[in-house]
Amino acid sequence: MEKKLIFPANVLLESENETALRAELKKHKGVVGGVGQMWTILKMNPEEEKLLKFLYGTKKHIGMSRGVIRKGVTKVTEGPLKGMEAQIYKIDRHKRLARLRTPTGQNPRYIPAGLEIVEKSV
Repeated sequence: MEKKLIFPANVLLESENETALRAELKKHKGVVGGVGQMWTILKMNPEEEKLLKFLYGTKKHIGMSRGVIRKGVTKVTEGPLKGMEAQIYKIDRHKRLARLRTPTGQNPRYIPAGLEIVEKSV
């Protein structure tokens, strides 16, 4: 079992006061961005936030899911992806990994989550 970061090149910050968070980050721009490095603040939309919180629960860790593929249709039988089959964009059976498409507009983001397909039938 491996543990990996969902967004390895990003830092996720939670705040109830976005204005105060942005002001604090601006104070430390040289430290946070580094010398000659650019950094951008991207605001997560409410749908993405809701999806992530649903997936990782209170542990802030997405557990492994299991499922089957029958006649080309994926059915998750257990784990945090159960009932979220419509969100699955791609499955890598070898790596036991599903990529979930976030509910965004023009620039979709993908969230990796563990998914083991235990049975496949035609």
